[in-house]
Amino acid sequence: MTIKLNQNERLDELHRNGYYIIQNPGKFCFGMDAVLLSGYTKVKQGEKALDLGTGTGIIPILLEAKTQGKHFTGLEIQEESADMARRSVSYNHLEDKINIVTGDIKGASELFGAASFDVITTNPPYMTNSHGLINPEQPKAIARHEIFCSLEDIIRESARILKVNGRFYMVHRPFRLAEIMTTLVQYKLEPKRMKLVYPFIDKEPNMVLIEALKGGKSRITVEKPLIVYKEQGKYTDEIYDIYGY
Repeated sequence: MTIKLNQNERLDELHRNGYYIIQNPGKFCFGMDAVLLSGYTKVKQGEKALDLGTGTGIIPILLEAKTQGKHFTGLEIQEESADMARRSVSYNHLEDKINIVTGDIKGASELFGAASFDVITTNPPYMTNSHGLINPEQPKAIARHEIFCSLEDIIRESARILKVNGRFYMVHRPFRLAEIMTTLVQYKLEPKRMKLVYPFIDKEPNMVLIEALKGGKSRITVEKPLIVYKEQGKYTDEIYDIYGY
């Protein structure tokens, strides 16, 4: 299938089901965090999943390839990214399985309705506006800093949208872990699983993967850590498996 690529866009292979994704390196490309989140998320047969802040649609496309979910939706506020996501969906012939919606996370529950999804995923901006320099390129700034929505906005809307016993999956940075856990519990999304991701076995973790259950009881399992590199430039076997290489 031929697909229109705009200026500076490229077509990247995802090593899953022969799927590809359209990206613009000058704007923002998906990172390892999105891939790890797709590997951590469980979408069961017949379930519907929503990805908040989907960017160019990487998580819905990977989840469609990896799970037995019935349908996947991506919500994205930047129309340029949403357009790339829609063209990627079309290129992979996934129009019946994936829908990309342009809209604001802060109004997601009004857009989709209460108790409308079984699973929510999100790879949100990690930094508040007080954390570091904000990138002058707006797409990168929006992806990295909480410009259009806050952590609380994401968790509040997820709690509204999820069905009872629905599952919430997020990748974030460990330095905000206390805030994440407090906010999840505040909105009755009970943390159930957590995995820390370490770049090397002797370094501090730089990512955390979390699963929370709407209306769940208080009990969390801290899983064995995920190590990214066994040596400089060489992934561990677990990372190769998640990527599908």
